[in-house]
Amino acid sequence: MADPIILADGLGVRFRRNRGSRRSFKDLFAGKGRRSRPGEFWALRDVSFTVNPGEAIGVVGRNGQGKSTLLKLVAGVLLPDEGSVSVHGAVAPLIEITGGFVGDLTVRDNVFLTAGLHGLSKADILARFDDIVSFAGAGDVLDTPYKHLSSGMKVRVAFSVISQLDEPVLLVDEVLAVGDRAFREKCYKRIERLLAEGKTLFLVSHNERDLKRFCTRGLYLDRGKLALDGSITDVLAAYNADHPA
Repeated sequence: MADPIILADGLGVRFRRNRGSRRSFKDLFAGKGRRSRPGEFWALRDVSFTVNPGEAIGVVGRNGQGKSTLLKLVAGVLLPDEGSVSVHGAVAPLIEITGGFVGDLTVRDNVFLTAGLHGLSKADILARFDDIVSFAGAGDVLDTPYKHLSSGMKVRVAFSVISQLDEPVLLVDEVLAVGDRAFREKCYKRIERLLAEGKTLFLVSHNERDLKRFCTRGLYLDRGKLALDGSITDVLAAYNADHPA
Protein backbone atom coordinates (compact mmCIF):
# COMPACT_ATOMS: atom_id res chain seq x y z
CA MET A 1 0.00 0.00 0.00
CA ALA A 2 1.27 3.48 -0.90
CA ASP A 3 2.42 5.82 1.84
CA PRO A 4 -0.06 8.59 2.78
CA ILE A 5 0.26 11.69 0.67
CA ILE A 6 -1.05 13.91 3.49
CA LEU A 7 -0.61 13.34 7.22
CA ALA A 8 -2.19 15.72 9.74
CA ASP A 9 -1.50 15.17 13.43
CA GLY A 10 -3.18 17.20 16.17
CA LEU A 11 -3.59 20.35 14.06
CA GLY A 12 -4.56 23.49 15.91
CA VAL A 13 -4.78 27.13 14.83
CA ARG A 14 -5.88 30.06 16.98
CA PHE A 15 -6.82 33.51 15.75
CA ARG A 16 -7.45 36.83 17.42
CA ARG A 17 -10.91 38.18 16.85
CA ASN A 18 -10.93 41.05 14.36
CA ARG A 19 -7.19 40.64 13.81
CA GLY A 20 -7.05 37.58 11.58
CA SER A 21 -4.06 35.32 12.05
CA ARG A 22 -1.34 37.87 12.85
CA ARG A 23 1.01 36.45 15.45
CA SER A 24 4.40 37.37 16.84
CA PHE A 25 7.52 35.22 16.44
CA LYS A 26 7.13 34.31 20.10
CA ASP A 27 3.64 33.01 19.38
CA LEU A 28 4.86 30.86 16.49
CA PHE A 29 7.29 28.93 18.67
CA ALA A 30 5.27 28.80 21.87
CA GLY A 31 3.23 25.71 20.91
CA LYS A 32 0.78 24.22 23.39
CA GLY A 33 2.47 25.81 26.37
CA ARG A 34 1.25 29.33 25.68
CA ARG A 35 -1.99 30.35 27.35
CA SER A 36 -4.76 31.78 25.25
CA ARG A 37 -5.06 35.55 25.41
CA PRO A 38 -8.27 37.55 25.67
CA GLY A 39 -10.02 37.70 22.31
CA GLU A 40 -8.36 34.58 20.94
CA PHE A 41 -10.23 31.53 19.69
CA TRP A 42 -9.31 28.19 18.18
CA ALA A 43 -10.32 28.00 14.52
CA LEU A 44 -9.15 24.36 14.52
CA ARG A 45 -8.11 22.12 17.41
CA ASP A 46 -6.80 18.56 17.61
CA VAL A 47 -7.53 17.65 13.98
CA SER A 48 -5.84 14.46 12.75
CA PHE A 49 -6.26 12.44 9.55
CA THR A 50 -4.33 10.73 6.77
CA VAL A 51 -4.99 10.88 3.04
CA ASN A 52 -3.82 8.30 0.53
CA PRO A 53 -2.83 9.13 -3.07
CA GLY A 54 -5.83 9.41 -5.38
CA GLU A 55 -8.44 10.00 -2.68
CA ALA A 56 -11.13 12.62 -3.21
CA ILE A 57 -12.01 14.33 0.08
CA GLY A 58 -15.01 16.59 0.63
CA VAL A 59 -14.66 19.04 3.54
CA VAL A 60 -18.04 19.75 5.09
CA GLY A 61 -19.21 22.23 7.72
CA ARG A 62 -20.99 25.50 8.32
CA ASN A 63 -19.32 28.82 7.55
CA GLY A 64 -16.61 29.68 10.04
CA GLN A 65 -15.93 26.11 11.17
CA GLY A 66 -12.35 25.89 9.87
CA LYS A 67 -12.75 24.46 6.36
CA SER A 68 -10.76 27.12 4.52
CA THR A 69 -8.26 27.25 7.37
CA LEU A 70 -7.65 23.52 6.94
CA LEU A 71 -6.97 23.92 3.22
CA LYS A 72 -4.54 26.76 3.93
CA LEU A 73 -2.67 24.51 6.37
CA VAL A 74 -2.42 21.76 3.77
CA ALA A 75 -1.28 24.31 1.18
CA GLY A 76 1.42 25.55 3.54
CA VAL A 77 0.29 29.17 3.47
CA LEU A 78 -0.69 29.04 7.16
CA LEU A 79 1.37 27.63 10.03
CA PRO A 80 -0.32 25.63 12.80
CA ASP A 81 -0.04 26.67 16.45
CA GLU A 82 -0.26 23.02 17.44
CA GLY A 83 0.46 19.76 15.69
CA SER A 84 1.79 19.28 12.21
CA VAL A 85 0.78 18.57 8.63
CA SER A 86 3.05 16.98 6.05
CA VAL A 87 2.38 16.69 2.33
CA HIS A 88 4.43 14.26 0.27
CA GLY A 89 4.39 16.24 -2.94
CA ALA A 90 3.40 19.76 -3.88
CA VAL A 91 -0.14 21.14 -3.97
CA ALA A 92 -2.09 23.10 -6.57
CA PRO A 93 -4.28 25.43 -4.49
CA LEU A 94 -7.38 27.28 -5.63
CA ILE A 95 -8.50 28.55 -2.26
CA GLU A 96 -9.44 32.15 -2.99
CA ILE A 97 -10.79 34.09 -5.95
CA THR A 98 -7.43 35.73 -6.69
CA GLY A 99 -5.74 32.34 -7.00
CA GLY A 100 -2.68 33.92 -5.38
CA PHE A 101 -2.12 35.99 -8.52
CA VAL A 102 -0.56 39.47 -8.46
CA GLY A 103 -3.14 42.15 -9.14
CA ASP A 104 -0.85 44.64 -10.87
CA LEU A 105 0.56 42.08 -13.32
CA THR A 106 -1.17 41.21 -16.57
CA VAL A 107 -2.95 37.91 -17.07
CA ARG A 108 -0.11 36.79 -19.35
CA ASP A 109 2.56 37.61 -16.76
CA ASN A 110 0.57 35.94 -14.00
CA VAL A 111 0.28 32.72 -16.00
CA PHE A 112 4.06 32.54 -16.41
CA LEU A 113 4.75 33.61 -12.82
CA THR A 114 2.32 31.23 -11.12
CA ALA A 115 3.16 28.22 -13.29
CA GLY A 116 6.87 28.95 -12.90
CA LEU A 117 6.61 29.16 -9.12
CA HIS A 118 5.00 25.71 -9.20
CA GLY A 119 7.96 24.24 -11.03
CA LEU A 120 7.01 24.39 -14.71
CA SER A 121 9.80 25.39 -17.08
CA LYS A 122 9.28 28.16 -19.60
CA ALA A 123 9.07 25.53 -22.33
CA ASP A 124 6.39 23.64 -20.38
CA ILE A 125 4.39 26.82 -19.86
CA LEU A 126 4.62 27.76 -23.53
CA ALA A 127 3.44 24.27 -24.48
CA ARG A 128 0.36 24.63 -22.24
CA PHE A 129 -0.24 28.35 -22.72
CA ASP A 130 -2.77 28.17 -25.56
CA ASP A 131 -4.83 25.56 -23.71
CA ILE A 132 -4.79 27.67 -20.52
CA VAL A 133 -6.00 30.74 -22.42
CA SER A 134 -8.59 28.82 -24.44
CA PHE A 135 -10.02 27.01 -21.42
CA ALA A 136 -10.42 30.30 -19.54
CA GLY A 137 -11.71 32.21 -22.56
CA ALA A 138 -9.12 34.84 -21.70
CA GLY A 139 -7.77 35.66 -25.16
CA ASP A 140 -9.09 39.22 -25.05
CA VAL A 141 -7.69 40.06 -21.60
CA LEU A 142 -4.15 38.66 -21.75
CA ASP A 143 -2.59 42.09 -21.40
CA THR A 144 -5.08 43.37 -18.82
CA PRO A 145 -3.93 43.73 -15.20
CA TYR A 146 -5.40 40.87 -13.18
CA LYS A 147 -6.96 43.27 -10.66
CA HIS A 148 -9.19 44.73 -13.39
CA LEU A 149 -10.81 41.40 -14.27
CA SER A 150 -14.30 40.50 -13.12
CA SER A 151 -14.59 37.96 -10.29
CA GLY A 152 -15.79 35.38 -12.78
CA MET A 153 -12.82 35.88 -15.12
CA LYS A 154 -10.38 35.75 -12.20
CA VAL A 155 -11.74 32.32 -11.31
CA ARG A 156 -11.58 31.21 -14.95
CA VAL A 157 -7.92 32.16 -15.27
CA ALA A 158 -6.93 30.82 -11.84
CA PHE A 159 -8.60 27.44 -12.33
CA SER A 160 -7.23 27.09 -15.84
CA VAL A 161 -3.67 27.61 -14.61
CA ILE A 162 -3.96 25.56 -11.42
CA SER A 163 -5.51 22.60 -13.22
CA GLN A 164 -2.59 22.53 -15.68
CA LEU A 165 0.05 22.08 -12.97
CA ASP A 166 1.77 18.77 -12.31
CA GLU A 167 1.20 18.83 -8.54
CA PRO A 168 -0.36 15.61 -7.17
CA VAL A 169 -2.75 17.39 -4.77
CA LEU A 170 -5.53 19.74 -5.89
CA LEU A 171 -7.17 22.02 -3.31
CA VAL A 172 -10.43 23.68 -4.35
CA ASP A 173 -12.36 26.00 -2.06
CA GLU A 174 -15.80 27.36 -2.90
CA VAL A 175 -14.46 29.79 -5.49
CA LEU A 176 -16.05 27.75 -8.30
CA ALA A 177 -19.43 28.96 -7.05
CA VAL A 178 -18.50 32.21 -8.84
CA GLY A 179 -19.20 32.30 -12.56
CA ASP A 180 -21.60 30.79 -15.05
CA ARG A 181 -22.93 27.24 -15.11
CA ALA A 182 -21.32 26.34 -18.44
CA PHE A 183 -17.82 27.16 -17.18
CA ARG A 184 -18.41 25.33 -13.90
CA GLU A 185 -19.30 22.22 -15.89
CA LYS A 186 -16.04 22.58 -17.86
CA CYS A 187 -14.19 22.78 -14.55
CA TYR A 188 -16.00 19.72 -13.19
CA LYS A 189 -15.11 17.67 -16.26
CA ARG A 190 -11.47 18.65 -15.87
CA ILE A 191 -11.56 17.68 -12.18
CA GLU A 192 -12.96 14.29 -13.19
CA ARG A 193 -10.11 13.87 -15.66
CA LEU A 194 -7.52 14.81 -13.03
CA LEU A 195 -9.01 12.30 -10.59
CA ALA A 196 -8.89 9.63 -13.28
CA GLU A 197 -5.19 10.44 -13.65
CA GLY A 198 -4.67 9.71 -9.95
CA LYS A 199 -4.65 13.21 -8.48
CA THR A 200 -5.71 13.75 -4.87
CA LEU A 201 -8.57 16.22 -4.31
CA PHE A 202 -9.62 18.34 -1.35
CA LEU A 203 -12.95 20.02 -2.13
CA VAL A 204 -14.75 22.53 0.09
CA SER A 205 -18.34 23.03 -1.00
CA HIS A 206 -21.85 23.53 0.35
CA ASN A 207 -23.25 21.83 -2.75
CA GLU A 208 -24.12 18.23 -1.89
CA ARG A 209 -24.44 17.29 -5.54
CA ASP A 210 -20.84 18.36 -6.21
CA LEU A 211 -19.55 16.60 -3.11
CA LYS A 212 -21.26 13.34 -4.08
CA ARG A 213 -20.12 13.70 -7.68
CA PHE A 214 -16.41 13.90 -6.89
CA CYS A 215 -15.79 12.67 -3.35
CA THR A 216 -15.88 9.25 -1.77
CA ARG A 217 -14.73 10.41 1.66
CA GLY A 218 -15.66 13.36 3.83
CA LEU A 219 -14.28 15.36 6.75
CA TYR A 220 -16.99 17.05 8.82
CA LEU A 221 -15.68 20.05 10.77
CA ASP A 222 -17.82 21.48 13.56
CA ARG A 223 -16.72 24.18 16.01
CA GLY A 224 -13.13 23.70 14.93
CA LYS A 225 -13.13 19.96 15.67
CA LEU A 226 -13.16 16.98 13.33
CA ALA A 227 -16.63 15.67 14.13
CA LEU A 228 -16.54 12.79 11.64
CA ASP A 229 -14.13 11.24 9.15
CA GLY A 230 -16.00 8.74 6.97
CA SER A 231 -17.70 8.10 3.66
CA ILE A 232 -19.09 11.23 2.02
CA THR A 233 -22.60 9.76 2.37
CA ASP A 234 -22.22 9.28 6.13
CA VAL A 235 -20.60 12.68 6.59
CA LEU A 236 -23.38 14.51 4.73
CA ALA A 237 -26.02 12.58 6.69
CA ALA A 238 -24.39 13.57 9.98
CA TYR A 239 -24.10 17.21 8.90
CA ASN A 240 -27.73 17.37 7.80
CA ALA A 241 -28.89 15.73 11.02
CA ASP A 242 -27.03 18.36 13.06
CA HIS A 243 -28.13 21.26 10.85
CA PRO A 244 -31.48 20.48 9.22
CA ALA A 245 -32.55 22.87 6.48
